[in-house]
This record gives sequence, C-alpha cells and structure tokens, in this order.
Amino acid sequence: GDLLPADGVLIQGNDLKIDESALTGESDHVRKSLDKDPLLLSGTHVMEGSGRMVVTAVGVNSQSGIIFTLLGAAGDDEDDGRDKRGD
Repeated sequence: GDLLPADGVLIQGNDLKIDESALTGESDHVRKSLDKDPLLLSGTHVMEGSGRMVVTAVGVNSQSGIIFTLLGAAGDDEDDGRDKRGD
C-alpha cells in the first residue's frame, strides 16, 4: 500500500492496481495500464504490481490538493455569526 504523493501519467507498469477509495469512495481496486486508464492520482494507494510515472501535479495543484482547497474555501464562506476565535 504505497501512497502516491503526486498526480501523474503511467509510463511503465506491471499488473498495477490502485485503491482510489480516498478520492472516489469506490472500494474496488482499479487496474491501470498504459493503453487504458494511465492516470494516477495523489492520495491513492498502490495495492498490487509496480510502475513508473511522470509527475504532472503536486501539492495544491494535484487532484487531492484541489479537493482540499475547495473544502477549505467552503468552510471559510460559512458565516454563523461568530468571530474567527469562535466566541
């Protein structure tokens, strides 16, 4: 279960299966290959096989970073009448 730290495109793989449940909620492992579904996303786990990828995005520019940024922005927009200290 290695955690992928960045988004990328698979350039070499050997029976690679990824757990994308952290992003999609889908519990089935996803088979990745060069010709079919080569995109690898940060925050997902390698469950079987091995591979190499070219990194395309890290941090706030990755898919998980974008999701966390949007979730944080949604929390800041909510105004419940209290100041920032929670009083």
